[in-house]
Amino acid sequence: MTAGTRWRIGNAYAEITTDKPEKSLLEPVKKSGGRNFQGRRSMRSIGGGHKKHYRIIDFKRNKHEIEATVVSIEYDPNRTAFIALLQYADGEKRYILAPQGLQVGGKVIAGDNVAPEIGNALQMKHIPLGTVIHNVELQPGQGGKMIRSAGTSAQLANKEEKYAVLKMPSGELRKLLINCYATVGVVSNSDHNLETAGKAGVNRWKGIRPRTRGVAMNPVDHPMGGGEGKASGGQPRSRNGQYSRGLKTRTRGKGSDKLIIQRRDGKKLTK
Repeated sequence: MTAGTRWRIGNAYAEITTDKPEKSLLEPVKKSGGRNFQGRRSMRSIGGGHKKHYRIIDFKRNKHEIEATVVSIEYDPNRTAFIALLQYADGEKRYILAPQGLQVGGKVIAGDNVAPEIGNALQMKHIPLGTVIHNVELQPGQGGKMIRSAGTSAQLANKEEKYAVLKMPSGELRKLLINCYATVGVVSNSDHNLETAGKAGVNRWKGIRPRTRGVAMNPVDHPMGGGEGKASGGQPRSRNGQYSRGLKTRTRGKGSDKLIIQRRDGKKLTK
């Protein structure tokens, strides 16, 4: 045991079946180092990190009524969830977000007349009430935008004329168009939230540089700076004075307000 590994809680990656990604589905990722087009630093605490490729993920699941076989479950450095490599009956290969319980050799399919089984994608009007889903579209044909991180899922609570009511991972109840596609199941790697870095170097591998606390600065540098000894900074806030707790940042009168039935804090928005 070393100081770096003593408190580390890592992932065993027991579900991963290969460490070689599909080359045809890779794209290069260029690091910015927190610099803008002029080469000047516009974001602090960014730089370095391990070189990686982007995996092209099929969030739309628009290859309908063609069965696909799961070739492998893989690690993706760009997201918290694992990904699954599919090979369709016509030979095409695509990556999707791997749901919990999907095994190599399993069959998945997307379309209107498919069974609501793990890994299958279909419109919410064809999904039974109470089913847990992920990778949900906000607009039909747009591709999945919500519920994509490790271990998350939403529950289909109700169906009304042209809307489906979802209970989101945050506890929010909201309406979505019932023609939107969603994938059945819970996103894989549910133990991600139990991981502990164990040492500062783990963040350096991710491209995160050291960040100076506001209370350790001088008053000229930060609203929480200054004071005698280890003085705290009062109400936590950002470097430009924006409060980190209690401040409402959601746009007032936002168009989707009418689709939110109950906020995650339990307050109801719709009349």
